[in-house]
Amino acid sequence: MSLAELICPAGTPAALRTAVDAGADAVYCGFQDATNARNFPGLNFTPDELAEAVTYAHARGTKVLLALNTYPPAGKVDLWRHAADTGARLGVDAFIVADMGVADYIARTYPGIRLHLSVQAAASSPEAIRYYCENFGVKRVVLPRILTIPEIRQLRREIPCEIETFIFGNHGLMVEGRCSLTNYLTGQSTNMDGVCSPASDVEYVRDADGSMSSQLAGFTIDRFGVDEKAGYPTICKGRYAAPHRPEGYYAFEEPISLNLSRLLPELIEAGVHAFKIEGRQRSKSYVRGVVRAFRAAVDDIKAGREANIADLIALTEGQKQTQGAFETKKWR
Repeated sequence: MSLAELICPAGTPAALRTAVDAGADAVYCGFQDATNARNFPGLNFTPDELAEAVTYAHARGTKVLLALNTYPPAGKVDLWRHAADTGARLGVDAFIVADMGVADYIARTYPGIRLHLSVQAAASSPEAIRYYCENFGVKRVVLPRILTIPEIRQLRREIPCEIETFIFGNHGLMVEGRCSLTNYLTGQSTNMDGVCSPASDVEYVRDADGSMSSQLAGFTIDRFGVDEKAGYPTICKGRYAAPHRPEGYYAFEEPISLNLSRLLPELIEAGVHAFKIEGRQRSKSYVRGVVRAFRAAVDDIKAGREANIADLIALTEGQKQTQGAFETKKWR
């Protein structure tokens, strides 16, 4: 397995073709149901669409990874098993899984198909990762976005599988796979229903002063001035008033994107096998721009050239970017 494989988002068949044409080594996608963590109307694939997508990608040397990265509620595991059966029949190259029961079913039923451990599993210690490798034959772990490069380098020495890290997109500070905020308001779970801030519960309200309020299940998550661009209401990135901050502040985290373009050489040196771009809910233009930029950067680094990193600030959330915990960490 060579280092620096580029893993790209495919929220729709059109986005998949865009990512493949822009230079993705692999694309990740999901079915139109609760088996994947981006279960939104208008996104994802029917079985027929995935069949066409696999044919398109494979003809161009690109792998297809199927995200089955949510947790089945008790008594409903058949939906996840059926999704695995369908993915295997259609020829996907790997399954991205979080739940141990789903991992066990695939490992026993389809031992010839690779298993990748989703970031939703929140496995960041060598002991946890080795457990999945030894019991389910996991070949790759997608690491949570809480580790520094020295920590990744040390982890690489202690685990028997490949490492995949996020390099661009959503910068979540919640413990991966353990967020219950949206369930608190909407009754739908990010980790079991695959829905964070379901569209059916989202509403935008124009206030009398011309400002815009974004609401989730009837609760105001943020308020934007006349000249501000209204963002999508997610609880972790909302602004809230409190006795000590009556003007409102970002209680959890502010809208910002992770961008590790300048750390690519160090991540490769640390032993990272694959770089993951987040964004299955984003547009084709986002996919095209980000994938092309990172394709060129990775190719430059592999060829021994200094990477010419494109300016991606226009594609970031809130037009802000960070290197997060990967460079330095002052909290635990």
